[in-house]
Amino acid sequence: MRYLPLNENDRAEMLAKVGVDSIDDLFVDVPKAAVLDDLIDLPRYQSEAAVERYMNRLQAKNMSAGAAPFFCGAGAYKHHIPSSVDHLIQRSEFLTAYTPYQPEISQGTLQTLFEFQTQVAMLTGMEVANASMYDGSTACAEAVVMATRVARGKKMKAVLASGLHPHYAAATQTVAQYLGIELAHNAAVPGNDANAIDQIDEQTACIVVQSPNLFGEIVDLEPYAEAAHAAGALLIAVFNEPVAFGAIKSPGEQGADIVVGEGQGIGVGLNFGGPHVGLFACRQKLIRQMPGRICGETVDAKGERGFVLTLSTREQHIRREKATSNICTNSGLCCLAFTIHMTLLGEAGLRQMAAINHANACTLADKLSAIEGVELVNETFFNEFTLRLSKDADQVVEALAAKGILGGVPVSRLTGDQKDLLLVTATEVVTDEDIEAYVASLTDLMS
Repeated sequence: MRYLPLNENDRAEMLAKVGVDSIDDLFVDVPKAAVLDDLIDLPRYQSEAAVERYMNRLQAKNMSAGAAPFFCGAGAYKHHIPSSVDHLIQRSEFLTAYTPYQPEISQGTLQTLFEFQTQVAMLTGMEVANASMYDGSTACAEAVVMATRVARGKKMKAVLASGLHPHYAAATQTVAQYLGIELAHNAAVPGNDANAIDQIDEQTACIVVQSPNLFGEIVDLEPYAEAAHAAGALLIAVFNEPVAFGAIKSPGEQGADIVVGEGQGIGVGLNFGGPHVGLFACRQKLIRQMPGRICGETVDAKGERGFVLTLSTREQHIRREKATSNICTNSGLCCLAFTIHMTLLGEAGLRQMAAINHANACTLADKLSAIEGVELVNETFFNEFTLRLSKDADQVVEALAAKGILGGVPVSRLTGDQKDLLLVTATEVVTDEDIEAYVASLTDLMS
């Protein structure tokens, strides 16, 4: 029978056991602005048909990313996903599979994860990869924690370059504050990443650098790797857009020790913001400190190839205080979607896809920056760049939406300031007609 602690004495005993006076004390870390003082203002009841009609009216107010010219990015990217990807992940043996604890009946799932790990390692230029994290931001936080474990707790400082996506920085801060990890982080400003090197000292366990960064700038990671290694620290390379590695040098080739990021751009749709899939790779010598799930290849009693979970140092396998992670699962279905899409693309297809992305972005950047009151901030970019406008970017985006164009993401939505900056993305799904419509609409709005 399920235990329901409805008795006040039971509640009081449990609160005393965890060392708090009230239930409210369990939520002290939730920002006050996010806490409701009263119930949400909703009708107490409605019929199913009435609720359905109401929700449909709300839905009709949305602008579909598939129907409108779409230039948004900032960490989530719209790419063409072949219909075969969705068809295959809908198969019941994949869609309903939970977790491969019993390798003898989970060989298909384990082989898929093994192939996924291989693809991630090759994509990032690293030696080993795990079977995914929840998303790029949590992967970043886990990488910082991993770096302090590698330093055996003797170095508890992490330097975050200013171009790190604010959501990734916030997720890292959430974890770091409870583990005694000091974070050094400059304000997010275009062209400001290099200042992070000056913050490296003898207490630094790692430096975290994103490329392409928040503003779309491609960052040369080699100077950061040299500075980190000279101080006995690790370089954690972060990315939002995996397609970029079809065109630019991988982080592993530039000296990164740990590479983490978001895999959503390959195989996984926008899905109203989730779910996503976090990618995590590192050097072979660091594998025992890598969090999450790892699949390995072995040989069975008959000498045939098989797959198993290995190096499972998650809290469900060993004592919690000895675990490398409290993550008990992985984004398995999203891993499968990533693996299928990447397999369909192959190396040549990925490079071609990346080339189309970059060409579209260059065309768009040239045409938009020629408009009076619009300035291109970037010296380098892949498929995303930053514009400086002579008007408030948020108001411009709203006006573009009224014209049927999703024109980008105001930087102020991510940083809280820099209201004149606008992030604009062009992937392979952007057409010449989309670009011309954007140019015409922005020209009209800036005049």
